Amino acid sequence: MADRDRISSEAEFGPLQLLTVLFDDNRFKGEILPELERLKEAKIVRLIDLLVVRKDRSGAIAVLTASDLEWEEATQFGAYLGTIVGLGSGGIEGAERGAIAGAAELADGHLFGADDVERLKSSIPNESTVALALIEHLWALPLLAAITRADGYELSNQWVNVDDLVEIGLAQTRASAADSPTPE
Repeated sequence: MADRDRISSEAEFGPLQLLTVLFDDNRFKGEILPELERLKEAKIVRLIDLLVVRKDRSGAIAVLTASDLEWEEATQFGAYLGTIVGLGSGGIEGAERGAIAGAAELADGHLFGADDVERLKSSIPNESTVALALIEHLWALPLLAAITRADGYELSNQWVNVDDLVEIGLAQTRASAADSPTPE
């Protein structure tokens, strides 16, 4: 636990969510950005990185990127991510190397790069838009700090989505069917 103690005591960032959304027909009503701004102003979330790729009817591409991180925040966040990834791949020495690499990687304020743009361009149909949003959940920071002060450790952190709930229902149905006697 010593390696983990060292990393978790330095954490100053909230849980991350990678949200991927596809919009068919490129029709927007102007509701999404105002809602995101409201959440940011209320300090509920922070936009770590946003990549939007839009393909029009003829296949022409428009790309938009955004981030709430200033240069110093971006390099600190990159070092944080790099430390965690490096810890997993090489222990404390890997964490130190990862911190340096992560800070350099996010120095421009963006985690998503040219490879992500190319992958999205080739995978979305004409007349659609896809958005990748890496969102930090700031609301969780006080809770995480309280857990740390109580000497607690996060064992798992999973988002439950609709597909997970459907799968639970399907598994229950399969289990019930397997337990039921077959009619003769």
